[in-house]
Amino acid sequence: MSGLFITLEGPEGAGKSTNRDYIAARLRDAGKDVQLTREPGGTPLAERIRELLLAPSEEPMAVDTELLLMFAARAQHIEQVIRPALARGAVVLCDRFTDATYAYQGGGRGVPTERIAQLEAFVQGGLRPDLTLVFDLPVEVGLARAAARGRLDRFEQEARSFFEAVRQAYLARAAADPLRYQVIDASLPLAEVQARLHDSLPHWLERARG
Repeated sequence: MSGLFITLEGPEGAGKSTNRDYIAARLRDAGKDVQLTREPGGTPLAERIRELLLAPSEEPMAVDTELLLMFAARAQHIEQVIRPALARGAVVLCDRFTDATYAYQGGGRGVPTERIAQLEAFVQGGLRPDLTLVFDLPVEVGLARAAARGRLDRFEQEARSFFEAVRQAYLARAAADPLRYQVIDASLPLAEVQARLHDSLPHWLERARG
């Protein structure tokens, strides 16, 4: 038996975590085994790497250090959480995965796509999400939402141009593979976003099974 791997992507303030929990609740209502997780993180060791990645520091983090830490956390996460959950037939709902690396380290930092793809193949083998939901909204809206949450992490302190590049990278990936990606208008009121998720979820799950 193999499960379904669904990832939720998008820039800061897009509501990924809130909507991940909403989707999980609807799936559990339908009797599904659901594994909730996130990146970077998902295991105790990977969460410690997350702290390194997100905490502001006086020492600038080299771009390659950031990239390798992302994949180090991902390797642990895949081994300890994602593959076992899929093997037992669960639906894995993950807040960010490798598309975030292509968007943030690729689009935002300028890391060549080929370098990310090499690490993706090395760490993941053939593992890819069955379905990726990209929660899209204007950068200024997302940053305002993030600021309203309180203290900003190391990424959230980046310039607007960084987040514009991140957003465009996400949209470009979605446009290149419309069978795997679904773009969600996250600028809508939460109730409307979740109504659309509720209406679309059966179709997405059926498509992912196919």
